[in-house]
Amino acid sequence: MPATFNHTIIAAKDREQSARFFRELLEVPEAPSWGPFVNIQLSDGVLLQFAEPPVEIQMQHYAFLLDDDLFDRACQRLRDGGVVHWADPQMRRPGEINHEHGGRGVYFKDPAGHAIELITRPYL
Repeated sequence: MPATFNHTIIAAKDREQSARFFRELLEVPEAPSWGPFVNIQLSDGVLLQFAEPPVEIQMQHYAFLLDDDLFDRACQRLRDGGVVHWADPQMRRPGEINHEHGGRGVYFKDPAGHAIELITRPYL
């Protein structure tokens, strides 16, 4: 079997809030959770496990590849929710999206302060 990405733990200030934020944004159903984790599972089977570590959370970057329709709905959810977003990772173009790599992209911060990117075309 070739190597595939299976799961990651995402540090959260409030694991329930972060999992709900991503479930609603990415339109994925609830997944079984256990122990210190609140889980969501993406359509390709990748499990995102949200946990509240007993340390200061360091910002991480997570990028999600979406189809055009889901991207449109997700951007509308960001606007409706008052989530500040940018066209660039340097946060110099607020309220915009980009049209790079033959698609569209947007950057924003999740409830824990992680830098999130949504794109409609992969970089490679």
